[in-house]
Amino acid sequence: MLQEQYIVDEKGKKTAVILSIEKYEELLEDLHDLSIIAERQYEPTIAFEDLKKELKEDGIL
Repeated sequence: MLQEQYIVDEKGKKTAVILSIEKYEELLEDLHDLSIIAERQYEPTIAFEDLKKELKEDGIL
């Protein structure tokens, strides 16, 4: 559960947020994952069966 706290200015406007280190690290990991997805979105795809075949040929499976 997200239990954020806000820092507000003299007018009550939210200017910052305080998160637990755990939640902050989770968000950083999510951002990293999304950036990788964005970078790779136009790479060619490979069928699952072809991937399995390649992995078996390489001795990984």
